[in-house]
Amino acid sequence: MGERAADLAMKLEAKGAETLVFFHALPPEAWTRPVYTEGMAWDARQVLCHFVSAERSFLRLVTDIASGGPGASPDFNVDRFNASQVSSMANDSAAELLSAFEAARRDLAAYVRGLDDAALDNVGRHPALGDQSLEKSIKVIYLHNAGHIRDIRAALGL
Repeated sequence: MGERAADLAMKLEAKGAETLVFFHALPPEAWTRPVYTEGMAWDARQVLCHFVSAERSFLRLVTDIASGGPGASPDFNVDRFNASQVSSMANDSAAELLSAFEAARRDLAAYVRGLDDAALDNVGRHPALGDQSLEKSIKVIYLHNAGHIRDIRAALGL
């Protein structure tokens, strides 16, 4: 394990905990309030579904790039993937989603913690941002959630 990997893992854990605190504090009526109304119209609950799906997918992506793989396929369609994944969790309760997010983030942070610094320099394709170092892709993971939470806060007037 390298120092950079340990720092990234700690950041993933801290930002994951912040995400859980945010969603646990949402009142029941907030879960179904629209957050996005254009493109993929999502409410706060669907954004959490997206987080669960993304966390699981990011672990596969990070594992692939760390082992020298190319990352996401060049023909990967983020919008189609997100729509199918979010709809597949339509019947999951908020509690189930929160538990799934917590487990997926824990698994991702544990994997990242075990990486050496050389693996973080591997370049692979991020599904939305193209070719970049694994380290940058991991940073995008925790920044990704923060952006969506900012959007939820704005939509809910928080």
